Amino acid sequence: MGSFVRYLTSSSALPSAAAAIAVAALSSSSSSSNPGFPFKPYTPFPASLRSASNFNSFGPVKGSSRPKAALHMDSTVADQKPAVEHVGILPELMTEFMVDMKCEGCVSAVKDKLLKLDGVKNVEVDLSNQVVRVLGSLPVKTMEDALEQTGRKARLIGQGNPNDFLISAAVAEFKGPVIFGVVRLAQVSIELTRIEASFSGLSPGKHGWSINEFGDLTRGPESTGKVYNPANVSSEKPIGDLGTLEALENGEAQFSGAKQMLRVADLIGRSIVVYDTEDKSDSGISAAVIARSAGVGENYKKLCTCDGVTIWESS
Repeated sequence: MGSFVRYLTSSSALPSAAAAIAVAALSSSSSSSNPGFPFKPYTPFPASLRSASNFNSFGPVKGSSRPKAALHMDSTVADQKPAVEHVGILPELMTEFMVDMKCEGCVSAVKDKLLKLDGVKNVEVDLSNQVVRVLGSLPVKTMEDALEQTGRKARLIGQGNPNDFLISAAVAEFKGPVIFGVVRLAQVSIELTRIEASFSGLSPGKHGWSINEFGDLTRGPESTGKVYNPANVSSEKPIGDLGTLEALENGEAQFSGAKQMLRVADLIGRSIVVYDTEDKSDSGISAAVIARSAGVGENYKKLCTCDGVTIWESS
């Protein structure tokens, strides 16, 4: 653990302010309001999924529904296409959901529904913990919709590769009051990160978006620094430049794709910024801090229904 603390505090891993927060979080317990670094043993990863996994592979997502809008990102995975086009290639990844299941009939219904989706390679169900693990290349939204079509409430609880990366997932939440959204980042291989995003409240048209140096939101996007670019990386554009997103008339935009040379562990404590136009030279209109998110096997929770309201609470 000592070497990991030294890594977190190094200038190449995190901004100095974020490093202090991260180190302090090592001694604190995990909660929904604290995006620190809780260290807990991974739940054993099923051999059936471990043998089926190939986290460096790429394959087309066939038959998946088109998103309401597309984000165009300069990468080898997400091709720049018109807004109505779906980004058709995603790296394979393990995704974990909490699903309300009560019997083996529920298990069969869930597995049958997911295995019919093109892009799903394997499904493992843990009935005792109400957990469904899916290995495949589909966006989270597509899998969530399929699960809820079985009549069961589903919620994403983990993503990534627990066998290879200590920190395999991160999230940034935009909480309004105008722009709302969630950006999820998951490590696929050593220098490839899968990114999924969903926004609402945007003005129709094109907006730049980027990962910026700092997670300081004291002055909103203005205090987040420049677009993130590691000193040891040479590229035409900063690594943190996520390109352009195009919002529809209803202000919504969604994205599923991947970005080369991004490491999730290096992004914790930084921020994601959305701009009013394609021009990233202004200060931006909204920002959210990137926090560590649960990886596979780290976030087992219990689904409880009380007075007709479904809630999630730590077990």
